[in-house]
Amino acid sequence: MKKGLLVGDVAKDLDLNVKRLVSGRARLVIDGSKQYLELHRDKGLLVVRERIDREQLCGQKSPCSFSLEIVLEDPLELYAITVEVQDINDNAPVFSKNEIRLKISESSPIETHFLLDSALDPDVGTNTLQSYTLKPTDNFVLKQHNRPDGRKYAEMILQAPLDREKQSEHSLILTAVDGGNPQMTGTVKIQVTVLDANDNSPVFTEAVYKASIKENSMRGTLVTKVSAVDLDEGYNSNVSYSFTHADESIDKIFQLNPDTGEIKVIGEIDHEVVQQYEINIQASDPWGLTGSCKLTVEILDVNDNSPVITLPSYSAKIPEDSLPGTVIALISVQDLDTGKNGQVSLSVEKGLPFKIKSSLRNYYTLVTETVLDREKVSKYNITIIASDEGLPSLTSIKMINLEISDVNDNAPVFGQNMYSAYVMENNTPGMSVLALRATDLDWGENARISYHLINTDINGAPVSSYFSLNSDTGVIYCTNSLDYEQNKEFKIHVKAQDGGSPPLCSNVTVIIYILDQNDNAPQILYPVQPGGSLVAEMVPRSADIGYLVTKVVAIDGDSGQNAWLSYKLLKATDRPLFEVGLQNGEIRTVRQVGDKDAVKQKLTVIVEDNGQPPRSASVNVNVAVADSFPDILTEFSDFTQTKDYNDNLTFYLVLALAVVSFLFAVSITAIISLKCYRQRREKMFGGNLPVIPYYPPLYADAGGTGTLQHVYDCDVYRTTDSRRSDVKFLRPISQSLVSVEASSAEPTQRKQKTYEESSTLQKPPNTDWRFSQNQRPGPSGAGVPPEGAVGTGPWPNPPTEAEQLQALMAAANEVSEATATLGPGTMGLSTRYSPQFTLQHVPDYRQNVYIPGSTATLTANPQQQALPPPQAQAPPPTQAEAPKAAQTPASKKKSAKKEKK
Repeated sequence: MKKGLLVGDVAKDLDLNVKRLVSGRARLVIDGSKQYLELHRDKGLLVVRERIDREQLCGQKSPCSFSLEIVLEDPLELYAITVEVQDINDNAPVFSKNEIRLKISESSPIETHFLLDSALDPDVGTNTLQSYTLKPTDNFVLKQHNRPDGRKYAEMILQAPLDREKQSEHSLILTAVDGGNPQMTGTVKIQVTVLDANDNSPVFTEAVYKASIKENSMRGTLVTKVSAVDLDEGYNSNVSYSFTHADESIDKIFQLNPDTGEIKVIGEIDHEVVQQYEINIQASDPWGLTGSCKLTVEILDVNDNSPVITLPSYSAKIPEDSLPGTVIALISVQDLDTGKNGQVSLSVEKGLPFKIKSSLRNYYTLVTETVLDREKVSKYNITIIASDEGLPSLTSIKMINLEISDVNDNAPVFGQNMYSAYVMENNTPGMSVLALRATDLDWGENARISYHLINTDINGAPVSSYFSLNSDTGVIYCTNSLDYEQNKEFKIHVKAQDGGSPPLCSNVTVIIYILDQNDNAPQILYPVQPGGSLVAEMVPRSADIGYLVTKVVAIDGDSGQNAWLSYKLLKATDRPLFEVGLQNGEIRTVRQVGDKDAVKQKLTVIVEDNGQPPRSASVNVNVAVADSFPDILTEFSDFTQTKDYNDNLTFYLVLALAVVSFLFAVSITAIISLKCYRQRREKMFGGNLPVIPYYPPLYADAGGTGTLQHVYDCDVYRTTDSRRSDVKFLRPISQSLVSVEASSAEPTQRKQKTYEESSTLQKPPNTDWRFSQNQRPGPSGAGVPPEGAVGTGPWPNPPTEAEQLQALMAAANEVSEATATLGPGTMGLSTRYSPQFTLQHVPDYRQNVYIPGSTATLTANPQQQALPPPQAQAPPPTQAEAPKAAQTPASKKKSAKKEKK
């Protein structure tokens, strides 16, 4: 068949889908070096690749066939195919010689047989040699015979006596005919020479000789010896031996001694090529009489062929998560020997996680036996050993290199379960804090680690507003300057993620502790410095030594030594009458009050922290020395001024109101500018505006005169650490804190009346400026501590712009109220009640502040929602004014001017 012709439809015969052949990368595995057929994978057809010669492939073997296998992968499948090669009549019978010469004695009797050379026809079946014909048939006739192997040979039989005197030579034509269609023939010429009479032919001792010899026998090895006897005497009894009807291969392997009949090896004998030889031997006398016999030589197998290992299919790399039983290679083992010499066993080197499984015929599969781990062993050198069962046994070795590819089965691992770092507050933005390091046992992209901050909120702000993380190096940086008073520590979470698919990750907690700096000066909570009125603490002249006059209360936003406060008395108005406690700030008398001691005493107290360098604050304390309240009024009436002084005071108050209004307008403009600037900066840099330090001016009820409106007798205990201090107010006292304003010239009785009326009509404290019972002053925007918590929270932070605006508005209200209460010949005095002091009377300056003329509301936290417009808010309660004294015409005129202004 020509190249490309169809042999068979494999897909149809094996019931396979063509797509399966393509996806499985189907291919042929053919024993032998020649590839006669090829597979069209996309059609599933088996076609001729190379012209097949049946005679060359199989010789006389019939039927002639060869085997091949189709191998499919993913999953591995193996199909065996047998291809039979049908014979065609493409060979004519051929004689080994062009001419046969026979010498026949004239005395040969009738029916004498003469064996003729056989013709060879490589074809088989009906296409091989079928018959012989002989012409002419005057003296001889032809008789055909069949050998045990099915081949035919012919004998020529003498049917009429020969007469050398009549005809000394005879020419005959022997024709061999096969059974093909059309028939093919081969001819040979037989030349018969008639000899003189010799009436005895040589006769062999055995009709069939049998011998055996091992393959690979050396040259000169004796195979056997044949012998023939001629009954004639003398010269006619000489016998010579020769091979007859032998092909060329016999002459190249064996040698026959014509005189002795010994047969020896002269060529190479290979059991794998020919297992048995049949040789025809002829014995002839000098007169041409012959005798014949047959020699059968069996070639014995020797274990001279080692097993041959081939890999039709082989995977050089498999992933580490391959399941046990995964096929690594398809192994084919061939041994050309027979019997036990050809029986092969296959094994793999011990200690490896692989094993050999038997498959079809001489095929085996190398599979995984256990689960693989690339992190332990990344590459294997597998030794496959094939051994036959011959003696001695022959082995073959095949090395296979197997690489284990990585699978992302290991998550990144940090060196510690938790990291901690320390950063000094007021640090430089961009400063590195800590370098994290994680490792991954995988390889390549699966081991490439990137670091990420887990998005969490810290006090309502994302963690990215405080810290940033380099995703490649794992270094944590500060994005902004940190403040210990706002946050003492940060707990952030970092994720390490590898580059696998899907990626694996692990988390670690990083705690960053902020170290305190002495960046906050002490803040004085009590006494509060008033804006315009005179405030005094009353001390009776009968007070004993150690009498508690008042107590200076201060806090410090820092912690540790930076918050340890000490109190010092800087200046006194007279010879030392008072002293201040170094640690508790209590002002007590150091001696008995004398008659020469001034009624009005002014003390300056310095509060200093223990930081390096230290920060300090000062406060002025007015003390009135008198046994009764009328005495105080009498003393303070000496400070009243004339009408000119009242006029000057009115002028100053008007001027102060104008200045406050101007400052209020400037503050509004500045706040709006800062707001716009901060929005622009947030868009550009995401930063926060700086905080302007501020100390609240008022710690009394709204609408008061700037001081605490009640007299407090209390013991204040304070630890050296102001951050953990707790103030305890124990008992009320009867002394009063007095706010006195000078008036022009009013009688004492009128002042007393005004004092009683104002005490009666005094408005209740504004609840908007009070803390609840479970609150205490804290940082702006801080949450409420749990109920019952004792003084462990931080003190207020510097106020925001909204708190500054609130303070300005409160100051403006105080000025306006003070102006409204002033009148010629009157002096506004208000008594102070003495309930027990609580934190309700300390203003919470974190309240929302509405800016007049705007819809925005400034709060301590820029992210808080704005309050509704002022029309929607309830107006603050109006303070009840004290009844005024009877006005003179002059005072009425001044009051009208004041109201107009």
